[in-house]
Amino acid sequence: MRSDRGGSPQAPPAPGSAVPTAREEPPEPFETPPPAGSPGGRPAARELLARDVLDQVPGLVAVVHGPEHRIAYVNDAYTTVFGDRSLGGPARELLPELTELGLLPLMDQVLRSGKPRTLKARRARGLSRSGHYTFTCTPVELSPADGPEGKPHTDGAATLAATGTASGPPPDGASPGSTSPGSTSPGSTSPGGTAPGSAPGDTASAGGDGQPDGARDRAAARAVLRAAGAADRRPARPGSPRKGVMVFATDVTDQVEAAERLRTSERRQRETAVTLQRSLLPQKLEQPDDLRVAATYQPGGTDEAVGGDWYDVITLGAGRTALVIGDVMGRGVRAAAVMGQLRTAVRAYARLDLPPHEVLQLLDGLAAEIDPNQIATCLYAVHDPNENRLVHASAGHLPIIVRDADGTVHRAAEPTGPPLGTGGWVHTSGSVPLEPGATAVLYTDGLVERRDADIDDGVSALEQALAGADGTPQAVCDRLIRALGVTADHDDDVAVLVLQHPARTGHDAELFHNAALDLLGGVEAAPRARAFASGVLTSWRFPTELHDLGVLAASELVANSLQHGIPPMRLRLRRTDRRLIVEVTDGDDHLPRRRRAEPADESGRGISIIATIASSWGSRRTPGGGKAVWCEFALPDSCRTPYP
Repeated sequence: MRSDRGGSPQAPPAPGSAVPTAREEPPEPFETPPPAGSPGGRPAARELLARDVLDQVPGLVAVVHGPEHRIAYVNDAYTTVFGDRSLGGPARELLPELTELGLLPLMDQVLRSGKPRTLKARRARGLSRSGHYTFTCTPVELSPADGPEGKPHTDGAATLAATGTASGPPPDGASPGSTSPGSTSPGSTSPGGTAPGSAPGDTASAGGDGQPDGARDRAAARAVLRAAGAADRRPARPGSPRKGVMVFATDVTDQVEAAERLRTSERRQRETAVTLQRSLLPQKLEQPDDLRVAATYQPGGTDEAVGGDWYDVITLGAGRTALVIGDVMGRGVRAAAVMGQLRTAVRAYARLDLPPHEVLQLLDGLAAEIDPNQIATCLYAVHDPNENRLVHASAGHLPIIVRDADGTVHRAAEPTGPPLGTGGWVHTSGSVPLEPGATAVLYTDGLVERRDADIDDGVSALEQALAGADGTPQAVCDRLIRALGVTADHDDDVAVLVLQHPARTGHDAELFHNAALDLLGGVEAAPRARAFASGVLTSWRFPTELHDLGVLAASELVANSLQHGIPPMRLRLRRTDRRLIVEVTDGDDHLPRRRRAEPADESGRGISIIATIASSWGSRRTPGGGKAVWCEFALPDSCRTPYP
């Protein structure tokens, strides 16, 4: 009779077998075939398979058992790294490297819970070099120390259940006291020359027994396992498996070094990106005469992609100051580049001294030209000390938060338009009072926006934080950052700009004065303006030279307004702790230009004279129609004090 597969005759039943085999099956993969004349030798083959694999794997393997973690086995890779180890003793004494790594408590947990534990990428010192290893402690069971009826197993007693289960019964056809190939009977000498129960390291030389070295080592290890089982402080019950732990260490030095190189590279890239971002922000904020200003920027996340948050402070002349904050959507170098272009454009448009909504209108068209797919928000505000107000316009940005001198906190009611780059929208300006003693905060959405909360809740939290934030503008910035929970690993960029309009008293108040004269026109307007300017500058105790320059500037500006402007006219003199400002307003909106007068011209030299004698000069259109022309003179050291 032929089998279904291969056409060979059916194999005769094995002696003593109750059920004949249907056909001869090929040996299992990687299974050692039983020696000739050894029926039922498959369990012994499995025993050899586990040890053969553990001896040849590149990973470090150590097997311990019992509450003291007595050493049952270490493979060649382990001894190559940490040196030779004696078997049978406790791991605390014979495996000091495990103690240094803190693995013994982990092994206790594995022994109690029966669940594997892993210790990742720990640095260990070996004989030749140090390296990083990942240690996995897996619960295993060793074969019972005693077989049925209290008789010791001859071979299974030393078997490691590599899969975590105890080894099977004695080989088919073998009695509990019989000997299978590769095993030793009680009281006999093992193939390696070690008697059961002998001390570790007492193996005798195989001499010329003809067995390979690996076979002798494995036989010796099995003998030591039996000895170790007898040496356990708590002997196992007859027939019960012994619980142990297999420690498997994988060399991950290359991976750890590669990960460290990657982290170093990412850190350098992030530092470069943050440096680029910060270089596009103001390196030093301009400090206006009438305001105290501070700002902070914190990049979000831990990757190299910074965002497009930005801010700026621009002095416009005549004591007026522009304050800007914006946010370019997205992250990375592209967002930072767009931010840099917008900030440069804002500074250029601010020099035109345009109303806030006109500046945003120009920015809107420019943003669409820079990148049609990039959207940015922006808030542009102008502070005028003569009016104690913030005039502002917003393109999709969050509202200004103001705390008045009495502690009341409120949001600026502003007509917010769409973000920059959308086009087709006419922006408008609004205003909010900023009296002496008040504080205002401009910020980006990274400060108040959270993934699990509404942004209005974040703005309300900012209002509460500002109500209790006192001190200098920088202290207020830091307080708001902490109060809103912004940390180094915050997931979004944060920019905060804080400005205070200080309430000046005492000697400090004497450094800030205003004086104004309304002019109706006529031939007497110029003499009245000169007399008024002379009297005011004398009362401010200015030196003679500065006094005369101030009177000349007032005379020329009033004469220019009388010739080219229309009523109503006003002359305003203002001093701060740093400068003298002379300003004339009238009802005509044509801005003067400096031009070169010919020798025969009888006019056209007024603005040239102003530009020559003054530190700076400029002109702008006023909101209600008309214009303002101004000039400034820097105060000498005798008339000024350092900015606090």
